[in-house]
Amino acid sequence: MSTEQSNVKRPFFRRRKTCPFSGPNAPEIDWKDLRMLNRYISERGKVIPSRITAVSQKKQRELAKAIKQARFMAILPYVRTESEGGQRPFNKGPREYGSRGDRDGAPRDRAPRDRE
Repeated sequence: MSTEQSNVKRPFFRRRKTCPFSGPNAPEIDWKDLRMLNRYISERGKVIPSRITAVSQKKQRELAKAIKQARFMAILPYVRTESEGGQRPFNKGPREYGSRGDRDGAPRDRAPRDRE
């Protein structure tokens, strides 16, 4: 009987993540600490959700406020610039790409109208 039980697969054990801001030696959430804030901002400039970073709800709210305050004080950018990884090539305006329905981003094949 014991040989049968040893062959049975156990379910995957996932260790519970702990909040990096709680505990005795945890860092303070400060809007002036850019290195710490940049770890919780995505490449596009969005705040990374707590389910990924394992930050508690209370500390996630504090973190979001600190990021917003740093953005307001012009320490952090609201969005990344095109040179940091934008999608569109340079020197192309929105009219050359079409409406939002054009998801492929191809330029329109339309000649300019002649006004008389």
